[in-house]
Amino acid sequence: MCRPTHFDVTYSINPWMDPSRPTSAQVALGQWKRLHDMFVGLGHDVRLIEPVPGLPDMVFAANGAIVVDGKVLVARFRHAQRVDEAEAYLDWFRRDGWSEVRQAEYVNEGEGDFLYADGQILAGTGFRSDLRAHDEVREFFGRPVVSLTLVDPRWYHLDTALAVLGEGEVMYYPAAFSPQSRAILAERFPDAILAAEADAAVFGLNALSDGRNVILPRQAVGLAAQLRERGYTPVGADLTEMLKAGGSVKCCTLELRAQAG
Repeated sequence: MCRPTHFDVTYSINPWMDPSRPTSAQVALGQWKRLHDMFVGLGHDVRLIEPVPGLPDMVFAANGAIVVDGKVLVARFRHAQRVDEAEAYLDWFRRDGWSEVRQAEYVNEGEGDFLYADGQILAGTGFRSDLRAHDEVREFFGRPVVSLTLVDPRWYHLDTALAVLGEGEVMYYPAAFSPQSRAILAERFPDAILAAEADAAVFGLNALSDGRNVILPRQAVGLAAQLRERGYTPVGADLTEMLKAGGSVKCCTLELRAQAG
C-alpha cells in the first residue's frame, strides 16, 4: 500500500476525475488509514511503499505490478501522468529482495487489469492495458491468461468491474464487458455474483477478498447482502475521497504472492 500523502485530482485520465471538484489529502489519508488498519486487524501483513511528490495516483498501489509465484512484472502505464510510478515500484521490489523483477514491455497497468484466480490470470483490455500485454503476462508467469474486454469507460480497469472472491468464485458487473467476454465469464464462473449497476457505480466491485472476508465500499449494500448469502463476511470501507480519482479498496492494495496456489 502507499499512503495518499500527495493525493489530489489535478488532471483527468478517467471519467471519475474532475479537477474542478475539491479534494482533500487529509480526508483521503484518514480513509486510507482505516482501510490499512482493517487489513492489519484481519491478520494480514501490510507492506508500504513511500509516496513520491508529484505522483498523486501512486496511492493506487494495485496498478504498480503483478506479483505471482514470487515473480514481479512492474507496470508500464498508459498515461504520462503516471509513467514515473513504475520506477518507484522497480526500486522497491529490487531493494526488498525479490529475485525476478522486470518492467512490462507493453502497456500493462498491474493488478488494475490482471487478477489472479485459481491458477489462471484474468486479464482486462479495452481502455488501459494493451492486448499484447496478455501474451507477455502468460509467457512471464507461465500461467493461463483469460482475455476480457471492457466496453464502458466508467469501468476502465478490470478490478473496477470484477473481483475474485475465493476458490472458483468471482463477482462482476456484466454490462462492463463485451458480449464475448460476458459469455466467457458465464462459462467459467456460472455461479458468479452479478452486481447491479447501483453497486458497480459506487465501485463495489473494487473489493478485496481473503477467501472469507470481503472488504468493499460500504455503499455497495446490495453486493454486501449477496456476499452474506454466499457465506462471506462483507467488511464495509469508506473510500469516497479516492473515488474522486476513480479508485477504491482494491485499487489501494497490491497483493504480494510469494507462492501462488
